Amino acid sequence: MRTKTLLCAAVLAAGVASTMAQSNVYSLNVVGYINVPVVANQYVLIANQLNTTNNTIGNVLANSPDGAIFQKYAGGFSAYTYDGLAGAWGPDGNATLNPGEGGFFKSPTATTLTFVGEVEQGSLTNTLPVGNYAIRSSIVPQTGAISTDLGVPAEDGDIAQFYAGGYSAYTYDGLAGAWGPNEPTNNVGSSFFYKKAPGSTQSLWIRNFTVQ
Repeated sequence: MRTKTLLCAAVLAAGVASTMAQSNVYSLNVVGYINVPVVANQYVLIANQLNTTNNTIGNVLANSPDGAIFQKYAGGFSAYTYDGLAGAWGPDGNATLNPGEGGFFKSPTATTLTFVGEVEQGSLTNTLPVGNYAIRSSIVPQTGAISTDLGVPAEDGDIAQFYAGGYSAYTYDGLAGAWGPNEPTNNVGSSFFYKKAPGSTQSLWIRNFTVQ
């Protein structure tokens, strides 16, 4: 089943300008929240796209239902289960879910995950492993075509896989300069598998982003 994601308008509207001490330099911190509805008993690929001071699952997934499962991938899956009575993830709530990372989430009951934090700005870098799959998402909370809008540096033979009850695979054709069968779109609060083709030279997904 398709998972609906919502980026609250507050993310783009709640800018807080602050003056740096004894200077005329201003910083703009844009904060807000993202709601990700999750249906019961179905795995979905989620992403945390708002930075906090503690991007661990123990913090960003702290209000999960009892028995919820989070799976992170690094050449193999590591599984974590939420104990509602203890209010903690086991075996380790210190597993990270930084902006740009992602993982599988499954809840025994329908729920809505709420991510609260700051939109990252400036020069943002996400690593795409060459020759290996990794679960990645846009660091910036935007919905868009992964290369055209979100800036994934696709090269010939790169593969992106999206999951919605089953996998859909997309391959980049360097000669045609296009994704096939079409360019996939990633939604706010969602992530996807990505593998850079062996011999790729662009393993850094870099975006320069500023909220205007």
